[in-house]
Amino acid sequence: MSHLKAGALFVVFLCFAACGRQVVEFGDNGAGMGGVAGAGMGGVAIGGAGKGGVAAGGAGGMARADAGEAGMAGAGLSEAGKGGAGIGEAGMGGAGMGDEAGMGGEAGMGGMAVRPTILSTTPLDLATGSSINAQPRVTFSTAMDPTTITNLTFSLKQGLNDVTGVVTFDPLTNTATFAPLLPLGVGLLYTATVSTGVKALGGSALAADHSWSFTTSACSQATIVLGAAANFAVLAGSTVTSTDLTTIAGDVGVSPGTALTGFPPGIIVGLIHAGDPTSAQGIADLTTAYGDAAGRTLCPVTVSGNLGGQTLTPGLYKSTSSLAVSSGDLTLDAQGDGKAVFIFQMASTLTTTSGRQVILSNGALAANVYWQVGTSATLGTTSVFQGTIMADQAITLGTGATLTGRALARIAAVNLDGNAIVEPLP
Repeated sequence: MSHLKAGALFVVFLCFAACGRQVVEFGDNGAGMGGVAGAGMGGVAIGGAGKGGVAAGGAGGMARADAGEAGMAGAGLSEAGKGGAGIGEAGMGGAGMGDEAGMGGEAGMGGMAVRPTILSTTPLDLATGSSINAQPRVTFSTAMDPTTITNLTFSLKQGLNDVTGVVTFDPLTNTATFAPLLPLGVGLLYTATVSTGVKALGGSALAADHSWSFTTSACSQATIVLGAAANFAVLAGSTVTSTDLTTIAGDVGVSPGTALTGFPPGIIVGLIHAGDPTSAQGIADLTTAYGDAAGRTLCPVTVSGNLGGQTLTPGLYKSTSSLAVSSGDLTLDAQGDGKAVFIFQMASTLTTTSGRQVILSNGALAANVYWQVGTSATLGTTSVFQGTIMADQAITLGTGATLTGRALARIAAVNLDGNAIVEPLP
């Protein structure tokens, strides 16, 4: 009989032990909402990691000493979830699945709020020699709320004076740009600031104001204002002629002449203005722009003859005779400044030899390259050219030559032969 009693007690003990283990398992996961993890007989209670979970030891049971601490860790995790805390040791097992810090909570899997940071600025902080046409720009680390990116949160100052400008935001690149309404001063220090008022789409703000400074170059050139002439890819005073299959992406005009021949077979993707008020205004504004380019005197660099094989940085280049790109290609290096301006003055002709190229590098744009030609310009066959050519007389493109820019002849003709001309993007 005693053997039977002993066996029964052993079975009961096993039952209680199993029940104790089950309680531990449920307590581990179910104490999320302030629950109590109970330990069965001989069981071990592990406090839930929920909000203030409590571990209780059952009869003869043993409560883990750090159960209360685990409860605190769980509560901490719930609160820290809003700040982006990771899942602690009490996350998946201790916190209840429905708890604020659980799977559906703010600090759950993939639910953390992200605070934005600034990845890059243009110009670079402490940069010197920046263009007076610079437009400060910032790139954010995450998608931003565009309604928070305005002149109130993105500003530019010169000393204590605010610079007037327009702030825009590109959601595709997470980039904000401050565009001054007027060119910046020469050789001056500017400070741009993005404030904590800018916010990510999730509502999180920039942690602190971000400021950076740059200095404009004492020799930085302002852009040439082309006026109505900027609307034309090709503009001539007397005639525009073409042989073979020339393609022009942009408007074509002639004034005071009216002759435009070779289209078709040539193709113009744009408007034609032959001897009308639009082309007349274009010629008038071209004359003004030509005079502006010819009259620039700030920090001129004297050049002559062949520019081929050289790499030139932004600035004003002056020749008292002719210029050519031959026996090598010419590289124009903007040094990372997309608003940098190159102006070439020459008293007589501009020529390129067959196959020679003008290459743009480090952010240089054809829209910011200007060639003021005292007489006429001739581009050799299959050569590749960049920029706006403003010739006092005529412009001729050899067979297969390409131009990203404008061919603007103030008095005489523009002659084309199976060329491709694309008006530059601003």
